[in-house]
Amino acid sequence: MERDPARVVTFSDGVIAIAVTLLVLEIHPPHDTSRLLHGLAVLWPSYLAYVVTFMLIGQVWVNHHLMFDHIRSADRVVLFLNTVLLMDVAFLPFAASVLAQAFRDGHGERTAVVLHGAAFELLAVLFNIIWGYVRRDRRLLTATIDAAGVAAISRRFRLALVWLATGTVLGAFVPVLGMAVIAAFIPYYWLPIVGEIAEAERRRRRGHRT
Repeated sequence: MERDPARVVTFSDGVIAIAVTLLVLEIHPPHDTSRLLHGLAVLWPSYLAYVVTFMLIGQVWVNHHLMFDHIRSADRVVLFLNTVLLMDVAFLPFAASVLAQAFRDGHGERTAVVLHGAAFELLAVLFNIIWGYVRRDRRLLTATIDAAGVAAISRRFRLALVWLATGTVLGAFVPVLGMAVIAAFIPYYWLPIVGEIAEAERRRRRGHRT
């Protein structure tokens, strides 16, 4: 049984949208408004967890669209793996909350960074598994991506595995360093993937412009 990937993407967009919305609900306003500025300032761990997690989830959303732009149809294996991926996405607000609380209290930072990093590492693993499955079975891919494009996306997804794993391991020893490495992943991953679009698709787009 194969499904239209557009329906999978629509459902996934909804789950991701809920996850990023829940992030801000974990930032609670200060109870003591007589020292409001100080109360807002000490919430910096919550702001940090919010920004880093939101931007990383944003990358998950972009990469999810990137991947499914090239998937012609989704079979049961893709549907199952995508469901597991979304289950992990729904867990991220909790991981962000634990991270903020640990840095705010000054206890358990190592465990919190490892939990946060491991949640995103699992996403990277699932992206690689899904992409690896569809690229082996070319019938699931569209004709708009060639072998070079498939390889380009594969390299980007594999890099995520190494980068996030490195940040997670470092976080087990030096929490601040681990978070810095994970955060550094954000600007890099917003760069476009060179070689993603097949030559046939480039010609089609040029034809539309003329």
